[in-house]
Amino acid sequence: MYPSRLRAAQQLSRQCARLFTTSGRQLYSTSNVPAPEKKDGEKTVDITPTEPAAIVKQAPNRAEVWSRSQQPRSKAMTGPRFEQTDFDLQPQPYSAMELIHKQPVKWVHERIVACDGGGGPAGHPKIYINTDKPEIATCGYCGLPFANEHNRKHLESLPETSYPLQ
Repeated sequence: MYPSRLRAAQQLSRQCARLFTTSGRQLYSTSNVPAPEKKDGEKTVDITPTEPAAIVKQAPNRAEVWSRSQQPRSKAMTGPRFEQTDFDLQPQPYSAMELIHKQPVKWVHERIVACDGGGGPAGHPKIYINTDKPEIATCGYCGLPFANEHNRKHLESLPETSYPLQ
């Protein structure tokens, strides 16, 4: 008795999932699909957009995706769950890739530097970074830049660096 009810419930859930693959806004915004007919005494709301949809950026400082596994924000926020979403009211955090490149280089005198994120429990596992080479060495977790004081003249003579030298 119970397996038949379970099968019926599974079939019903599959049918419901198929019904909600397209949102109402998407249906009515296409020109070849007519709006539902109005019955006598029934009020309907026209949800046809009057203005073209604004382009949704990934972040205020990044227009495109920065990872192959990332969905564009316009595709990721679709479906019945986001039907009533106004993207102008949604938070858009800055991309960390551009913010970390504003961090100044930490000049050190040691050949090997330890980085743990500096946040205590909110940091990351401690790793050791080699600063022997005449280049800016970055932490693989948080992206903080380190450079050996011995290589300062060489790094300052470069026309451009990805981190500010201070």
